[in-house]
Amino acid sequence: MLVWPALADAARGRDLYESRCIACHSIEANRVGPMHRGVVGRKAGSVAGFAYSQAVHNSNVVWTRENLDRWLTNPQAVIAGQRMNFRVANAQDRWDIIDFLSEQSAR
Repeated sequence: MLVWPALADAARGRDLYESRCIACHSIEANRVGPMHRGVVGRKAGSVAGFAYSQAVHNSNVVWTRENLDRWLTNPQAVIAGQRMNFRVANAQDRWDIIDFLSEQSAR
C-alpha cells in the first residue's frame, strides 16, 4: 500500500490544478468533467447532474488519494472505457494536486 507522501504541497497543487485541470474541471461546478469539491472519499460516477461514461458510472472505485494517484497516472488502467484522456506523469505533481483536492474536499 502506498504511504501518502509527507512532502505533498497543496499550495503548489492549487497552481498545478489551475494550469492543468481547470480547462475541464472546477472545484464548484460540473464542466467538461465533474466538479471536484468533495472528490476525495467520493464514489466515482456519483456527482449529480454530470453525464458520466457507463464505465465510470458502473465502477466500484472510491476516490481515495491512492486511487486518484493511479487515475492521474493512467485513467484507463483504473477504469477501462472512461473518457478522460489526460495524465500527470510527474509523481510530485500528482501528489500536490491530490493534496490540494484533499483540502478542498474537507471544506
